[in-house]
Amino acid sequence: MTRTISKVAKELAINIETVRFYERRGLIEQPPKPELGYRHYPDETVNRIRFIKRAQELGFTLEEIANLLSLNDRPCAQVQELAEYKLSAVMEKIADLKRLESALKALLTQCQSNNDDEHCPIIDSLQP
Repeated sequence: MTRTISKVAKELAINIETVRFYERRGLIEQPPKPELGYRHYPDETVNRIRFIKRAQELGFTLEEIANLLSLNDRPCAQVQELAEYKLSAVMEKIADLKRLESALKALLTQCQSNNDDEHCPIIDSLQP
């Protein structure tokens, strides 16, 4: 089955410009333009866009997604290596967010027990 760009965009709840952007980035192939009518995108392209959108939802960048797509025909170990790198980056972000959470909780506790309306512990902590 094939679809025009507008039908692809509607089916996937994305903008037509998103499809064109993926074409320019080399993430999907632009179908040849017939002499009459519109380009038609095959199921394979629609599924590839679904993969791209899902990978983005999981936090992969377009560059990382391009790497994943290029590894499609390669050994699983290479895909695993990329996934392990991404997991490491996610774990680092989580650790940073936990430290931020702890710092904000401490500042809020200070703020709640602050009786000095002239100074705010949160603002004071952000000052150089």
